[in-house]
Amino acid sequence: MHKRRWKLIQYFRERELRRILTEEFVSQATHCGLEICAYIILNTVLLKSCSPQHDIHYWLGNDVKEVDSTLASDKALELDAALGSKAVQFREVQGLETEKFLSYFKPCIIPIEGVFSSGPGELNCEYQISLFTCKGDHVVHVKEVPFSRSSLNHNNVFVLDTASKIFLFSGCNSSIQERAKALEVVQYIKENKHNGKCNDGKFVGDPDVGEFWSFFGGYAPIPRDVPPSLHKQPDIPNAKLFWITTQGKLSQTVCDTMNKEMLESNKCYMLDCDDEIFVWMGRNTSITERKTSISAAEDFLKSQDRSMRSHLTFLTEGSETAIFRSYFDVWPQFAELRLYEEGRGKVAAMFKQQGYDVKELPEEDCDLFIDCSGTLKVWRLNDDELFLVPVADQTKLFNCDCYVVQYKYPGNGRDEYLFYAWLGRGAVLEDRVDAISCMNTIVDSMKGDSVLAQVIEEKEPAEFFLIFQTLIVFKGGLSTRYKRYITEKGIADDTYDEKKTALFRVQGTGPNNMQAIQVDQENKSYKKGKDTFHWVSSSLNSSYCFILQTETSIFTWVGNLSSARDHDLLDRMLDLVNPTLQPISVREGSEPDVFWKALGGKAEYSREKEIKGYLEDPHLFTCFFTDGDLKVKEIFNFTQDDLTTEDVLILDCYREIFVWCGSHSNVRSKKQALEIGLRFLEIDILVEELSLETPIYVIPEGHEPPFFTRFFEWDSSKANMHGNSFERKLAILKGTMQKIQVPSRNSWKAYSTENTPDSSRSRAVSSNGMQRSVSSVSNVSGSNLRSSDHQLISSVSPIARPLFSGSHPDHDSTGPLAVMPSSPSENAGLDQINGVEIDVNSLIFPYERLKVVADDPVTTGIDVTKREAYLSEEEFQKVFGMTKTAFYKLPKWRQDKLKRSVHLF
Repeated sequence: MHKRRWKLIQYFRERELRRILTEEFVSQATHCGLEICAYIILNTVLLKSCSPQHDIHYWLGNDVKEVDSTLASDKALELDAALGSKAVQFREVQGLETEKFLSYFKPCIIPIEGVFSSGPGELNCEYQISLFTCKGDHVVHVKEVPFSRSSLNHNNVFVLDTASKIFLFSGCNSSIQERAKALEVVQYIKENKHNGKCNDGKFVGDPDVGEFWSFFGGYAPIPRDVPPSLHKQPDIPNAKLFWITTQGKLSQTVCDTMNKEMLESNKCYMLDCDDEIFVWMGRNTSITERKTSISAAEDFLKSQDRSMRSHLTFLTEGSETAIFRSYFDVWPQFAELRLYEEGRGKVAAMFKQQGYDVKELPEEDCDLFIDCSGTLKVWRLNDDELFLVPVADQTKLFNCDCYVVQYKYPGNGRDEYLFYAWLGRGAVLEDRVDAISCMNTIVDSMKGDSVLAQVIEEKEPAEFFLIFQTLIVFKGGLSTRYKRYITEKGIADDTYDEKKTALFRVQGTGPNNMQAIQVDQENKSYKKGKDTFHWVSSSLNSSYCFILQTETSIFTWVGNLSSARDHDLLDRMLDLVNPTLQPISVREGSEPDVFWKALGGKAEYSREKEIKGYLEDPHLFTCFFTDGDLKVKEIFNFTQDDLTTEDVLILDCYREIFVWCGSHSNVRSKKQALEIGLRFLEIDILVEELSLETPIYVIPEGHEPPFFTRFFEWDSSKANMHGNSFERKLAILKGTMQKIQVPSRNSWKAYSTENTPDSSRSRAVSSNGMQRSVSSVSNVSGSNLRSSDHQLISSVSPIARPLFSGSHPDHDSTGPLAVMPSSPSENAGLDQINGVEIDVNSLIFPYERLKVVADDPVTTGIDVTKREAYLSEEEFQKVFGMTKTAFYKLPKWRQDKLKRSVHLF
């Protein structure tokens, strides 16, 4: 994630502050927090803006003394003051920790009873059988529950830790992701309590079920609870704002709407949002006033008996979180100054204005994250049809047209495809909609899986320019709809013509990434007689170089703040825009009258250094739907393991967003994924004023491009695993990753090297002299690309593959784990399906939920072509009138007919 992070772990006991900086304490004391102690955790992240971000958490055990709790709160506040009052403080209560706090200590925190001692044997905990419940999809809350049958239920996942084995019990209503996270807890217990091994540990089958139940006095059925609503979130609370007096009294502020101006810098406030309480402290308040305000908030929670269910967050003015700001209707955005870069730019600009030569420092983020030796194809949309642009013209776009771009490049042992729908800023709405639809049609017509993106002119991501290498964007358009629109509106057609005056801004980073953009004529205009004159000169900018083309001459204009690299790009682009006319070179400040006359007159333009915005730190969100509405939840300190195959996740990089779709997710089309991305931009969860024109990428699992994986410490072997999240974690735990193969996907079609129509490859030399692959010239009608029933050209039936290839899990005696079904009847063992073994021990569902026409269908974690495999033996016999063994001996057509008759096909 390209972050540098420091952790300062501190703990309090008997009013004494002690600092512990060793990883040994992190692994022992912090992961096994003592229930009567309090801890302070400082997490500091150096952001890409070069400013540190501090988060202070003080954790309170269930049995912590009030004096220690108060001391922890006071010391956290003092630590914030020492850091410049720029930290966000969180109160963490045992068992109700925030997900951000838990993300620091993966895989889990398991509090233990006792008192911390710094002497020998400080964590001397006598071993005993323990039963834990595990909750959470991306971070797991682990809680020890009474070792009793009554503690078990079907909504949660349980871990039973015994002297010789660790048992995993998964309730039938628990999610696949929760079961996978519970396996991480099992691995943690194995390594920390059993030194990585257990006596006689193995995966168990039918004969071993009784061993688990023997610890509870024998088997007895567990009542089937009603499944909890997945990801159900409460309605947005009606936030209440209170002013906290210097005496600690609360005075509610009555208002219809809240805005930032209501918060005065010399006061403290409390924002009550039901499940979360914020205490906002003005920058001009004293430490004493802040301590009084924190005590007032804690007393408020105690008086309403909410101490154990409401989180407390303390904010100093200027460090407000996105969640806090979201409760205010008006909260002004502020641009955080990037002192180093802005200062460097201003100093360089000052010297250049005085005529001094300033050596340019290297640009940031110039690394290439895509192979630029691939094959490029460009289609232009006209009405509802796509026409392949000739090779000679495919690097020339019109800003009132829409295009579909296909880029094929070598990936990890196979060709990968990247598609863009480029929407010109002046394109009509119908063309924009059809361009996206045509792109989806091309992608769906391919057997392979592809990454696609929706891009609007002037918001292009770096990768878009890199695959073109050289690009010219002209004003106007060739689309029939655009011509019809301007005719109906009586708008003059300003489509580029060599006989018209045109001003191009030259930009880029080098010979393989350079563009000439025809700039708009500004609205500043005047009339003289019947003619209207436009002051194109207002589009000049001292930070760039420009090319001015007229019918009879061509000028190059060099801005005073432009660099030597810009000058080189200017010479290269000049040969592409107009290689015939002899250019007239003009430097800013020494322009002849003929230059201004060609522009229609002299006008004011920007003379300040244009500072390039830095790349924002990415944020990862998991997506789910509640009553049809998109809801998102941030995943803190994310890693590749958080990309769970059952989920849809969004990586928000501010300049662009990535919608990552797991193979087992409910998203069945890339059109739906694009709609999720657009909805995310509308929500703007981080209150960062995301533009609705932000580029949206759709990334299918298993085809992640380098410009996506660079935000993770990427392990390609994990990206190509088979099975759901639980099966993958189980394979990693047992060390069988290398035996797992890539499956055919249901939601995303299997990869193929077949190309779209007219895809023969040839070699050509690009206009900038760089050799690259291009496609042959042909016209493709939209009707040939899109079918009325939207069916795929080809599809591959998914094949069930064994989780443990070549060996039975019962033969492995290296691990201490015993995976338990919910009841003995649900333990069906390993069955043969068409000669292939499938492990159905961990997933059993009732017939009523497996039916295709079910009211409450199982939608994730199963192979929909093998629904019958998830029935228990008893229910299978009842539905089909035969055993599973007899069923799978039947011919395939006979199996399908029987499944169709019982709505399982």
